[in-house]
Amino acid sequence: MELLVKRRHDQASSREEDGFGVQPRRVANLAMVPNLRQSSTSLCRSRRLQRLFSSCEKQENLSSWIPDNIKKKECIYFVESSKLSDAGKVVCECGYPREKHLEEATFQGQEWDPKKHVREMPTDAFGDIVFTGLGQKAGKYVRLSQDTPSSLIYQLMTQEWGLDAPNLLISVTGGAKDFNMKPRLKSVFRRGLLKVAQTSGAWVITGGSHTGVMKQVGEAVRQLSGSFCEREVVTIGIATWGTLHNRESLIHPMGGFPAEYIMDEGGQGNLTCLDSNHSHFILVDDGTHGRYGVEIPLRTNLEKFISQQTKERGGVAIKIPIVCVVLEGGPGTLNKLSMFFQGMFETFTESKIVEWTKKIQDIVRRRQLLTVFREGKDGQQDVDVPILQALLKASRSLDHFGHENWDHQLKLAVAWNRVDIAQSEIFTDERQWKPSELYPMMVAALITNKPEFVKLFLENGVQLKEFVSQATLFYLYQNLEPTCLFHCKLDKVLAGEPERLDPSVLLQHVAQVLRELLGDSTQLLYSRPRSSNQQRLLTVPSVKISVQRVSRQSSCKRSSGQATFTIDPVRDLLIWAVVQNRRELAEIIWAQSQDCIAAALACSKILKELSKEEEDTDSLEEMLALADEYEQRAIGVFTECYRKDEERAQKLLVRVSEAWGKTTCLQLALEAKDMKFMSHGGIQAYLTKVWWGQLSVDNGLWRVVLSMLFFPLLYTGLVSFRNKGQQAEGGLARVRAFFSAPVVVFHMNILSYFAFLCLFAYVLMVDFQPQPSGCECLIYVWLFSLVCEELRQLFYDPDGSGLRKAVLVYFSDFWNKLDVCAILLFIAGLTCRLVPSLLYTGRIILSLDFTMFCLRLMHIFTISKTLGPKIIIVRRMMKDVFFFLFLLAVWVVSFGVAKQAILIHNERRVEWIFRGAVYHSYLTIFGQLPTYIDGVNFRPDQCSPDGTDPYKPKCPEIDQARQEPVFPEWLTVLLLCLYLLFANILLLNLLIAMFNYTFQQVQEHTDQIWKFQRHDLIEEYQGRPPAPPPFILLSHLHLFIKRVVLKIPAKRHKQFKNKLEKNEEAALLSWEIYLKENYLQEQQLQQKQRPEQKIQDVSDKADTMVRLLETARLKQSGAVEQRLASLEEQVAQTATALRWIVKALRDSGFGSEEGVPTLAPQKASVGRDPELDSGSKAEDPGDTYHVNARHLLYPSCSVLRFPVPNEKVPWETEFLVYNPPFYTADRKDKDLVDPVGDALEPLSRISYNAVDGPLDRRSFHGVYAVRDGLPLNPMGRTGLRGRGDLSYFGPNHTLQPVITRWRRSLDGAICRKNVKKMLEVLVVKRGRSEHWMLPGGSREPGEMLPRKLKQVLRREFWSSFERLLTQGMEVYKGYMDDPRNTDNAWIETVAVSIHFPDQSDVELKRLNSHLHSYDEGMAIRWQVVDERISLCDNHKVILQKVAALLGAYY
Repeated sequence: MELLVKRRHDQASSREEDGFGVQPRRVANLAMVPNLRQSSTSLCRSRRLQRLFSSCEKQENLSSWIPDNIKKKECIYFVESSKLSDAGKVVCECGYPREKHLEEATFQGQEWDPKKHVREMPTDAFGDIVFTGLGQKAGKYVRLSQDTPSSLIYQLMTQEWGLDAPNLLISVTGGAKDFNMKPRLKSVFRRGLLKVAQTSGAWVITGGSHTGVMKQVGEAVRQLSGSFCEREVVTIGIATWGTLHNRESLIHPMGGFPAEYIMDEGGQGNLTCLDSNHSHFILVDDGTHGRYGVEIPLRTNLEKFISQQTKERGGVAIKIPIVCVVLEGGPGTLNKLSMFFQGMFETFTESKIVEWTKKIQDIVRRRQLLTVFREGKDGQQDVDVPILQALLKASRSLDHFGHENWDHQLKLAVAWNRVDIAQSEIFTDERQWKPSELYPMMVAALITNKPEFVKLFLENGVQLKEFVSQATLFYLYQNLEPTCLFHCKLDKVLAGEPERLDPSVLLQHVAQVLRELLGDSTQLLYSRPRSSNQQRLLTVPSVKISVQRVSRQSSCKRSSGQATFTIDPVRDLLIWAVVQNRRELAEIIWAQSQDCIAAALACSKILKELSKEEEDTDSLEEMLALADEYEQRAIGVFTECYRKDEERAQKLLVRVSEAWGKTTCLQLALEAKDMKFMSHGGIQAYLTKVWWGQLSVDNGLWRVVLSMLFFPLLYTGLVSFRNKGQQAEGGLARVRAFFSAPVVVFHMNILSYFAFLCLFAYVLMVDFQPQPSGCECLIYVWLFSLVCEELRQLFYDPDGSGLRKAVLVYFSDFWNKLDVCAILLFIAGLTCRLVPSLLYTGRIILSLDFTMFCLRLMHIFTISKTLGPKIIIVRRMMKDVFFFLFLLAVWVVSFGVAKQAILIHNERRVEWIFRGAVYHSYLTIFGQLPTYIDGVNFRPDQCSPDGTDPYKPKCPEIDQARQEPVFPEWLTVLLLCLYLLFANILLLNLLIAMFNYTFQQVQEHTDQIWKFQRHDLIEEYQGRPPAPPPFILLSHLHLFIKRVVLKIPAKRHKQFKNKLEKNEEAALLSWEIYLKENYLQEQQLQQKQRPEQKIQDVSDKADTMVRLLETARLKQSGAVEQRLASLEEQVAQTATALRWIVKALRDSGFGSEEGVPTLAPQKASVGRDPELDSGSKAEDPGDTYHVNARHLLYPSCSVLRFPVPNEKVPWETEFLVYNPPFYTADRKDKDLVDPVGDALEPLSRISYNAVDGPLDRRSFHGVYAVRDGLPLNPMGRTGLRGRGDLSYFGPNHTLQPVITRWRRSLDGAICRKNVKKMLEVLVVKRGRSEHWMLPGGSREPGEMLPRKLKQVLRREFWSSFERLLTQGMEVYKGYMDDPRNTDNAWIETVAVSIHFPDQSDVELKRLNSHLHSYDEGMAIRWQVVDERISLCDNHKVILQKVAALLGAYY
């Protein structure tokens, strides 16, 4: 069995398709661009509101719109038919019985006329359809008139039913009844059809009934719906209403929501049931019952209308292509057709048979629109590939110029998301793509998230540096995915714009959002556009914007006095992909990046920041996983770099990256909290080097401390330096290098801080006098030095980011906040201490402040590998305690209040209420039980009966007579037991479990946490003055003079931020790119070495082997069958010939020629399988006659030719039913043309086969026949009599000059293709003509130049061109197969080649200078000669002869 895939092709609509891109649009027009004002939150809210719409509201909308716009047809008069129904009832000619008619009027003897007896009225069958007992999802259905406009049906499907416009329309047809398919072919058909429907976003249109091919499609959809699928396949059934069984259940005047339909195949009789697996049904009604085929015209018109619609997706506008899939091809189908026609041959007239024969021949002749699929042949396993290949094949057959044609094919492949088709059919050696030609597809692939196509375009020459411009980036951000968080954040920035002239996205808004995500350590990535560029940015060009790109330097600079920002194409695309969480796309772009480590760390930071605001759990996990993946990539590339060269790798860490906002890789890793990256051995080695300064890292800590205490030991060589030259130096340089090392500064500050705390404790406990003592004054000076240091850190801004940013950075550190609180508390205590009446209060405040200063020691110990992680554990546990205290407070307060209310009556002292309700309850947890809660240990002398004693609690409720408590002891004891159970056992154990979990979690990452925290401490002491407090005041005084008095700006130490020279930076980045490629190759190799991948590779190879074996078996069996069939036929013919010979000999003679059998040619050669495709070289015998002259529709009018099959073309062949219409166009220039020809009298004066006055009516093919006063076309019948649109009866002579030159490159060299030289030909096009033409045609009597040529040449060059014609070479003279030819008028031409071999030819230059179109509708140009050149067919034949004559490429 076979699948015949044919593309229905509307050449007119295809050729009128001008561009591929989107039309230019203005940003101010919000109706034409994505609405960036609608945030993702609002989108989600609107979707939820849409889901909350009740079904009643939807039903009301359909119930009002459909009856107002959709009509049905009903027969309103009863005309009795001579035939009875299947039930034996009298019926109308429409097929319905009398009771189904609105008016009971009988018209006996009157012929039933649907135009008179059938009328339209509002439809009464529409809504949702549910198939009873099958449990299928509800579909949509509507009953409509066969005259319903296609535009209205399309509106119903896309707007009322909510279907998305398709990327492809698949029309499936074939056997409707008694349809059988082999199981294997059935499986292949189902799998392939749904695969192409899903991947291309197609609509599948069938007949909708539960029979034949429609049933096969439905079962395929059902199998798919039972498994996981990305999108639902839209399957539309277009059936005839009058042939449906049980259609009464679908009639609901107000709509069926749902209408229950019963499939009763057993009782359907001659009718059919709907297929339950279709999603939508269009039921076509013509007012009749039991008549099949009513839906065919409507279905044809609807499919044609849909194919003329343009769909825009991702900036790509394409007309919706359509494919017709026909099941069953080849001999089997022909046999079925012959059996089908056997019963109808009696009703078929000979003219009808001729018409069908002509149509079949026309279809078969257009082999480029036919594709045969035979399962298992030539490796064909899935039908989806041939379906899509058929579209490309048909598109390739168009007469477009090369660029538009290939562009159209690539457009289809991108819309279908079939990169495999693009690789095999489009990106071949046959077509060399320029990068600029791929830019529109690149934009579409990016916006629609098709990473495989992005990768394909990059492999085929697209350079991101050339592709991305400011306008391209602007357009991409316009088309952000509305549901992504970045879209929401961008919307907020736009909403906060105080004065915005334009409501859409500008790049500085994007830069603001990116700065929020990347952190304040980065500067804005995009500058605010200058006024001269503002207008250019507001207009978004078409998708081909990259061709008109702006240079990177000119588009990215600010005005003088401001920093310049570069636009990095790879960076910009990477950010655009990452903010939308597009993993595969970002991976491809990152592989193209230059500053790859910084790019990976920046992506990690962006994703982690976005994940903090993501509400969807799955998206959050994807973002965090992708962030971790980019961190691993940064680690992988840095590892490669560190292995090759440690010093250069460490330079990458602190290199200032202009592309990423003048930040460094180290800063990005810190902002993103990438602990794995920071804990890398290379980074830690660098931090250790910075920590030791100019000292050698091999020095022991005891040596450093000893040299600090006794600095003369520096001259003994006890401490070694990293620089050997410095080791040899002596004096002040060695002392400065030692005391400026961060490790020395740190330990000196530790000693200083311990001394400060000891002195502070001594003053508080021993020497706190009414008047400050010397030690206390020293503490004040010491603290003043600490305040000065904190102020220095607060205003430290080496990057020039501003005071506000410096303050924010300072207070972002917890320890800085603690320092500020301790200093403020000390100032408060000092203020109280200086007031004599508040001396004690001041001491209390200072004592509390001492505690805060002691807590500051925890920060100092973070440098310790042992204590550092433990401090983190304590901080994490403090958070756990906070949440625990909330739970504990619930139980403490609930028990305390209940206990206090039961025991004590009206306690009014607030302090004792707090003690009883909270304090005592809290102490109960730790075992301090109330003594009187059970009444056993109650003693009246321990409490105050009336609550007046301030030192005793109020007594509980007691019996005054017996002096015993009267409260319910059992209840208080029970409450105490429950309280202790939950608080002491449950909650405390919960707290222990939380502490244990926190400890384990931190303990697993102890090393990473410690290494991550080292940086902050090292950076702090690396930039800290070397002198410890209080001697640091001298450094602060020096700094004040330097910054304030001398105005010397601060500079960041090169250890953490180093700006390299351009040459050095370029070399470093090139080295990084090289190692990044090594890393990617290593990753690919590791991926291949994984056991899962190896198993998959083995499985794929096994599948390939099985497929090849099956294909070989099928080929071999097919070849054997064909050879046997051919052998059988030859044997049978041989036997017939032998019988004739025997008979002839028996009759004593050689016999006559009449009975001699003719041996048929062998049908198939050994090992070959003839196939109907474009590659076949065999031609139909009838193609030797004219073809264009037999097109059924005559050009420029509505006249239809009489169909003429190939074998009936010659006049000598008998054609009794031949009765062609007569047509002669009415011309304005009646004096210059022959008479109309409807009367013989005027025609009798015409002299045929002779020179008739100024006209030459002789034919190049000799004498032609004249019948009934009219000449006969020497090439045979055309199906039309008369003169048609030509000027004269008989031959109409034309001249076709073929003006050519060699195609040359910019340097003047002749271009070649396949070794042959390439030509350029001069062509013209008139008005809205679909084709270009040679500048020739008919000539006025007595003139040498054609009229068309005169319209494009200046008059002064006419005589010169006549000389060129006389010198030219005649390449063809004879009959032209033109669509305007008729039986009595035809075109004969002389083609003359005029070739200019030299580009400096004087005549060529004169010709170019005199080319001028006098008609505004006439275009003229030089066009490259190629087999796909868009010329008329007959002109292409002439051009091919010229190319062959010159030995040029064609």
